[in-house]
Amino acid sequence: MRVLLTGGTGYIGAAVLDRLISGGHQVTAVVRSAEKAHVVRARGTEPAIADLSDVDALHELAAASDGVIHVASPGDETSASVDEAAVGCFLRALGGTDRPFVHTTGLWLHGSGSAITESTAMNAPRLTAWRVPLAKLERDARGVRTSVIAPAVVYGRGGGLLHLVAAGPRTAGNLPALTMVGPGDQYWSTVHVDDLAELYVLALEKAPPGSYFLGAGGVNPTVREITEAVSRAVGLAGRVEPEPVVQTLDRLGLLGEALLLDQQASGDTARRVLGWLPQGPSILDDIAHMDFGAHTDTDAVADF
Repeated sequence: MRVLLTGGTGYIGAAVLDRLISGGHQVTAVVRSAEKAHVVRARGTEPAIADLSDVDALHELAAASDGVIHVASPGDETSASVDEAAVGCFLRALGGTDRPFVHTTGLWLHGSGSAITESTAMNAPRLTAWRVPLAKLERDARGVRTSVIAPAVVYGRGGGLLHLVAAGPRTAGNLPALTMVGPGDQYWSTVHVDDLAELYVLALEKAPPGSYFLGAGGVNPTVREITEAVSRAVGLAGRVEPEPVVQTLDRLGLLGEALLLDQQASGDTARRVLGWLPQGPSILDDIAHMDFGAHTDTDAVADF
């Protein structure tokens, strides 16, 4: 399949690119610069230099493809307007062809819940609320085989939000502790980035029109468990301290509001409909083998 991919040099997109290539797909990766074009070309992919706001270029590229996976996002105040324009462009380009279009939202859109499924009502934090109507537009589209993927907290390949946890404040004294995001008793639903990439490609290949899948690996540790594992990995012997909610919100702003959500999800629908079988290590096992000095980015935020 000739697949147009956005975000192929990003955290999630790079994993999707690898899975597409290993699956024998011919990929054109939309990139913003000649430097990034060199990166994807070296990985066996044809680059197309274009900005996400260049809807004419995106329309032409999408119309020439057999399907589109769109995971790129500016990750800033322009995200809503840029993504709305890009999605509208892709839907028009693929309209009436029944070709696949796979896009991303995020589990955060459902708010807190102990058994979140695809039918759980939306209660999005302010950071990602703009994604709710966009996802509905995609699922309601006709003449395009649309799929929307809602990832949980993504980890693996040495990246993701775990670096934000590791960069948290340390307490003073001879035995410093790592400060948690909030009280630490909230659950985070999680998914390994390679398992998530597999889900995107399965959706491209065989999801029914208007599909919606939670990208959750079924492991839902507490923030305390995650932070204790990170504390051990950075040499603090598992010592952690809670952070008052008001301080978390002051420190992390709208992202803090999202990270304070208490979420548990299984991803069973994707397993049943697509045969998705997450196989990556758990987030706690992954942390034990991470080098938190090797990466400083938190680009996974943009993917939500």
